[in-house]
Amino acid sequence: MGVSSRDQDFPAFFADVPSLTVRDKLAQFLGAAVHGGAITYEYADAVRLAGHSCPTVAGTWLMVLNGLRALYGDELPVRGEIEVFMSEGRDSGANGVVASVVQLLTGAAPETGFHGIGGQFSRADLLKFDQPVQGVFALRRMDTGRAVQVSLNAAVVPWTDEMREVMPRAVGGYASDADLARFGELWQGRVCKMLTEHATDPQMIHVSDWQPRA
Repeated sequence: MGVSSRDQDFPAFFADVPSLTVRDKLAQFLGAAVHGGAITYEYADAVRLAGHSCPTVAGTWLMVLNGLRALYGDELPVRGEIEVFMSEGRDSGANGVVASVVQLLTGAAPETGFHGIGGQFSRADLLKFDQPVQGVFALRRMDTGRAVQVSLNAAVVPWTDEMREVMPRAVGGYASDADLARFGELWQGRVCKMLTEHATDPQMIHVSDWQPRA
């Protein structure tokens, strides 16, 4: 996979991260996706949305990809026809970042989302919080009703010993320019390893069937 001119300011490994192609019926209906509604999302899109690249953004990216693969197999996931059930509240920890990346890829939105056209294509209320999920979130196909829950064990790729030395200086505000540059390299080094070496590692990304409550 090559790196487009608009992505040349990102780390080179972004081009090696698995992408996600979905079918978006709304985009097709409105003429924004001319090849059967197919849209491909790259990791850089999630970074642009979040404004940064971190283990949370990377882990969410991989959780969605693995969860959708379990639900759809070789089919294209249908963006806008996937419900998302977040286990924690909307204001809990980094849940806002997780929900934003999930919404980007699935189309599922909270009550503030798009309400549709002529009774079609609504995305509002497809993203729910404080749900009984044993994991970070669950994904449910609206056409078949099948659902999976997904969890992340980022400890599979721990920080290096060098990062444990540099990080206190970086976050404490007394790091040198060289320290800060090295901090950024080490930070993205962990993200890179998660996204390129453990993208389908079941020890890091665990997917299991889930039965929503009636």
